[in-house]
Amino acid sequence: MSTATTPRLVPPPPALPSPREMEAAYQGRDVSYDGVFFLGVRTTGVFCRPSCPARKPLARNVEYFATVREAVFAGYRPCKRCHPLEATGRAPDWVAALLARVERAPAERVTDGELRRLGVEPARVRRYFQTHYGMTFHAYARGRRLGRAFERLREGAELDHVALDSGFESHSGFRDAFARTFGDAPGRSRGAPESSHARVVLAWVESPLGPLVAGATDAGVCLLEFTDRRMLEAQLDSVRRHFGVAAVPGAHPHLDRLREELAAYFAGTLTRFTVPLVYPGSPFQTRVWDALLAIPYGDTCSYEALAASIGSPGAQRAVGHANGLNRIAIVIPCHRVVNKDGKLGGYGGGLWRKQRLLELERGELSLSGEAGAG
Repeated sequence: MSTATTPRLVPPPPALPSPREMEAAYQGRDVSYDGVFFLGVRTTGVFCRPSCPARKPLARNVEYFATVREAVFAGYRPCKRCHPLEATGRAPDWVAALLARVERAPAERVTDGELRRLGVEPARVRRYFQTHYGMTFHAYARGRRLGRAFERLREGAELDHVALDSGFESHSGFRDAFARTFGDAPGRSRGAPESSHARVVLAWVESPLGPLVAGATDAGVCLLEFTDRRMLEAQLDSVRRHFGVAAVPGAHPHLDRLREELAAYFAGTLTRFTVPLVYPGSPFQTRVWDALLAIPYGDTCSYEALAASIGSPGAQRAVGHANGLNRIAIVIPCHRVVNKDGKLGGYGGGLWRKQRLLELERGELSLSGEAGAG
């Protein structure tokens, strides 16, 4: 039987510029934004500085990170052209050698003894990585291993194979490392749905607009978000913080129902979701999210009108912030909120997705894809 874990209190990441500003920065190779944010490229699996000289990816294939640590724990590896791990573009030779070793053989563990044999004092390594990357070298290596391991698990790989291929000497060692990073043992949720008690069960759902990560407790669906919106560790930390329990991959009846309803929604045959939802937040946030659920399918509402509808006229900026914190995309339809002048405004899943969701609901777009198991 699993027990609730105490949420880790971590400082919030630095605030990112707007998506439009970041896109303009990397498209223009603006060196002044180096260190302000990093971009991960889904099609290549690398993360870069904004000034990277490589060919620029399409906006829909990019996700943004405030820190190196976020990008690493999201499963991205550093770009070999722009060297995002160094503000100057080049790490000291001994650091570069360690980074190259991790990428060349991520399953191999580099102990303090091995560092000494390489001629580098472990304390020096720890200080450098902590100062420049916000984590120790061992945390960096573990993040690269576990990020890849989690990707393989979510794609359906067998736990035994993942544990051994991830460079852990035993299954218990892998489970312990996984639990420290992601909140619970990796295989704990592979049993019956009843095992979801006191945990948030996570699953991946494919859609015509890209894969989503979904989460549910026995009370209802509590998470639905496009996988490229935020880094994985931040998603799991957010879930644990709000619900005070572990979050693990697995199966749950609410997720099965959500998957079916999403398939019908994208096929254009469902206009109202009926799957149970649970979305704790502050009183103001829950009023905003309740109001979002009241916006009819095919309609839009301005931030100003939404603020007035909850009895807070003039609070459109606060409404916009609460809108952006919505953890259940599509089902709680934050995409239906637009600027007063009719322009799209913002959307955490990407404006191109917001446009397509609105076009789908207006009957202007046909999405023949179907949501399915991830």
